[in-house]
Amino acid sequence: MTGHADSGPYGQDIVCAAVSALAITTVNGLKQVVHSDPEVISNETDGGLLKVLQLDQRRETQILLATFANGINDIAASYPANIKVKNIDN
Repeated sequence: MTGHADSGPYGQDIVCAAVSALAITTVNGLKQVVHSDPEVISNETDGGLLKVLQLDQRRETQILLATFANGINDIAASYPANIKVKNIDN
């Protein structure tokens, strides 16, 4: 995830805030609720990069990821000029 800002002035960017809150909550849920140990790569200075790698295939993990996908797709539908979702299959 990267490049989800600039829908408003710094500190008032609701798209950035929504996407960031959703992503951070999902990562925290993976770690604290599911007790998964994903690799998390982040860089706040380059567009808010966040990568979550080495996800397990447990049902609980997939439920959290599906919830994240639903949320991010809803945000993208509401703010198509500010966020684009790309699904990448590995």
